[in-house]
Amino acid sequence: MAATTPSPVRVEARLDPPLSRWLWLVKWILVIPHWIVLCFLWVGFVLLTVVAFFAILFTGRYPRGVFDFNLGVLRWSWRVSYYACGGLGTDRYPPFSLGEEPDYPATLYIAPPGELSRGLVLVKWWLLALPHYLVVGILVGGYHEDWGGGGLIGLLTLFAGVALAATRRYPPGLFDLLVGLNRWVFRVAAYAALMTDSYPPFRLDQGGLDPAARDIA
Repeated sequence: MAATTPSPVRVEARLDPPLSRWLWLVKWILVIPHWIVLCFLWVGFVLLTVVAFFAILFTGRYPRGVFDFNLGVLRWSWRVSYYACGGLGTDRYPPFSLGEEPDYPATLYIAPPGELSRGLVLVKWWLLALPHYLVVGILVGGYHEDWGGGGLIGLLTLFAGVALAATRRYPPGLFDLLVGLNRWVFRVAAYAALMTDSYPPFRLDQGGLDPAARDIA
C-alpha cells in the first residue's frame, strides 16, 4: 500500500483521566469567558486572513506575524472545544493563551509555509475547499467560533458525556472517532485560512496521535 502524504496540520489529543462523571454538564457554562474572547479573536482571524490573502497574492508569502496569530486562535479554539463541547477528554480548564501549551492534552501545530502559490490563493478558500465545507457543515452543524459545538461532533460528544455519567469511563473507540473528526475540521480551517497549499485529505485519521507525528517519529 502506498504511503499517504502527511498533512502539515497536526491535531492531537489525549484522554486525561480521571474524568468527572458530571462536570461535562456545566463545562459549556464554565467556558463562556473563553467564548467571549474567542468571538473577538475570530474577528481578528478573519481580518488578518484578508491581509494574508493580499500578501500571498503579491509576494507569495504568508506574513509570519499573521500566521502565528491565526495559528494561536486555532490552538485556543481546539483546546476550548476539546474541554467543553467537542471532546470532553479532559477536565483541565483550558488556558487563556495563543501559545503552543504543549502540556495541555489538546495540541495543534501547523508547519510554517514557505512560498505559497499566488494563483491558488484566488480559488482554494472558496472553490477548491467547497467539498470540504459540505463535510464540515455536517460535522459542526454550521459556524462556531470554537469549531466544534454542534453537528455530528456535538452529538457524539453528548454520547461521550452520557457514557461518562453511566459508566465512569470514556469509550476509547468514540474518543478516536471524535479526535479524527475534529482533525478533519481543523485541517480544512487551516487550508481555508490560506495557511497551507496542501489540500486536506478526504481521509478520517482517527486516534489521539496524528499520522503526521507518527511519520516524523
